[in-house]
Amino acid sequence: MLYLSWDCQHAEKHLAQEGKDVEGLPRTVMAHSHKPLSKTPVIKFKGQDFNSLRDHCLSRGLLFEDEVFPADVTSVGWQLLSGKDPHSLRWKRPKELLKGRSEPHFILEGASRFDIKQGETGDCWFLAALGSLTQNPQHLQKILMNQSFSHQYAGIFCFRFWQCGQWVEVVVDDRLPVLNDECLFVHPFQNNQEFWPCLLEKAYAKFHGSYLCLHYGYLPDALVDLTGGVVTSIDLHSSPSDLVKVVKTAARAESLITCATPAGPTGMASEMDNGLVSQHAYTVTGAEQIQYGRGWEDLIRLWNPWGNTEWRGRWRDGSLEWQETHDPRKSQLYKNKHDGEFWMSCQDFQENFSCLYVCNRFPVDLDRGNVPRERWSQVMFKDRVIPGNTTGPQRNTQYTFSVPESMEGNNVIVSINIMPENLKEKDDKFPLNFQVFKVDSQFQRFEDRLPSTFFSQFRNAENGRVTKTKCNLTKRFTLTPGTYVAVVSASREAIEFLLRIFLKTPVTDRNLSNNFNLRTLKESLPETGSQQSIFYKYAQQALNIDATQLQSLLNQEFLKGPPGDMFSLDECRSIVALMDLKVNGQLDQEEFSRLWSRLVCCQGVFQNIQRNAGVFLSSDLWKAICNTDFLTGVSVSSELLDLVALRYSDSAGRVSFPSLVCFLIRLEAMAKTFQHLTKDGKGLYLTEMEWMNLVMYN
Repeated sequence: MLYLSWDCQHAEKHLAQEGKDVEGLPRTVMAHSHKPLSKTPVIKFKGQDFNSLRDHCLSRGLLFEDEVFPADVTSVGWQLLSGKDPHSLRWKRPKELLKGRSEPHFILEGASRFDIKQGETGDCWFLAALGSLTQNPQHLQKILMNQSFSHQYAGIFCFRFWQCGQWVEVVVDDRLPVLNDECLFVHPFQNNQEFWPCLLEKAYAKFHGSYLCLHYGYLPDALVDLTGGVVTSIDLHSSPSDLVKVVKTAARAESLITCATPAGPTGMASEMDNGLVSQHAYTVTGAEQIQYGRGWEDLIRLWNPWGNTEWRGRWRDGSLEWQETHDPRKSQLYKNKHDGEFWMSCQDFQENFSCLYVCNRFPVDLDRGNVPRERWSQVMFKDRVIPGNTTGPQRNTQYTFSVPESMEGNNVIVSINIMPENLKEKDDKFPLNFQVFKVDSQFQRFEDRLPSTFFSQFRNAENGRVTKTKCNLTKRFTLTPGTYVAVVSASREAIEFLLRIFLKTPVTDRNLSNNFNLRTLKESLPETGSQQSIFYKYAQQALNIDATQLQSLLNQEFLKGPPGDMFSLDECRSIVALMDLKVNGQLDQEEFSRLWSRLVCCQGVFQNIQRNAGVFLSSDLWKAICNTDFLTGVSVSSELLDLVALRYSDSAGRVSFPSLVCFLIRLEAMAKTFQHLTKDGKGLYLTEMEWMNLVMYN
């Protein structure tokens, strides 16, 4: 269930490419004498340290029992037990729930949205965000970490959530609230014995105070808590015409994509005649243009956290439309399953849903795709504001920033994030506000604090489009070059907050020049051909791309460099083998889409870290790993880095762009293979044939 109280007409369409500062990392600045946020360690929620508590239990042969979040009604909330017998509430561990029929698993064959089924609490706003996160394994791993019910099991689990610029580590025991032998809240879907969603939901409930605190909430808050990103809200009643392109652009940037239906007459979540649920959150899992009749139909795919309630209109599971279409991708796209996931036309989607929410670490241009000549930098301040008085805004906290030059669309995004404990119960109003003013030349000599004379009653604040939720307030601006000040004010008591200022800046020709490696994506690529059309151009009628076709595609469509910098056939064979999930020596459209997003990411890493004249040195490979989004959580030793430098650089220690791509993609594949095959997180046991099959192809 979802509580919506902000005007979706403030949604924004013009954001730009994910970017970083000149050193390849987001710039982090804090007010006063605080340490930079990037240097702050993970915070232990309520001071509970997972390793210490687990080791204590293991040494004594005990199972952890969390006194901070006790196994009683207070952790649930009396209102959620209305109409039920609270004395029948029991708390059981997964092994007790399964009653010896099988062993519980934390994750089995990868985490999926189909592992989730919503329970009695109205937390679809959190589960829809979580469902989207499962499509980005490298981001999900940061939340889940490596845990199991076998290796060092002590009844304790640990999860991380982002709050105010820091990751907060929350531990829970694995006792789950049960009524009539069934989980009261999220429970394993179709008895698949995977308990990571149940335990993660419990940690999120503890983080907020109780399961009751998750009953109704804001989708953008959950998206930010799971990623630390910035949310773009799109009003579907005035959305861009090419919705398929918007969704594909967001997915290519590995964004979280969710949506919501408006409230019904009762103001409560309820199933409607068309199969949709009013005032409810869904995960967007795909978008495609499908051949139908003599034309094309734009479709969007959604997933319902309820797990068993689906759309009953056009393009539903089992519909006449799916039977009649002759699109060659039908078998890949269409699965008639009762799993909560379904397709619908984009027209029906826009008529029945109110908002689309896209969350990424940095803003993404949803209209034009990733634009190589634009990037975003980020400035952060963590501070505490005291309520103002009659003396006006000059008494509050001030932060100055500069806009270097004009850029198309919104070029400045200012966002405030606060901790949930700063909010009073039953108070949905955001307790802070901020205004942005342009600083006149006569006041620019004041570096730290503008005088009261600056804030005259005749001075107008800059207009920005606002998105406001319970814990986040964001404004988007289109500002002319100059110096600006953001002024934060509090309406009530003193409140700690995180202020983030995202600034769109151009990538200069000097940064793009490259005499040795890749210079840039072709400028016409985002406008004249989508990833899908490029795929079809080279796949032709086979709907698959082999290494030879991939070589032509990359060198003709992707690179603008001299012949010596191009992808070799051997490199393309290696890339195909690494991305080839079906092990058939070719890439289908879905596999190519995964590869394309990694190529774009690698290009950004290369351009941000390259030295002058476009030279990328092997000594910067460690920095490349740290700045590659799909390698989050992957670490390597100095010995391995030395070997990698020998393998992927030339005699002068230079690494070409194709070599960097092969290295980063191989590192991801090998790390995932180890995690998939290991049983204890420390090593592998493979037969000779398994070893040979692994190393000789992948």
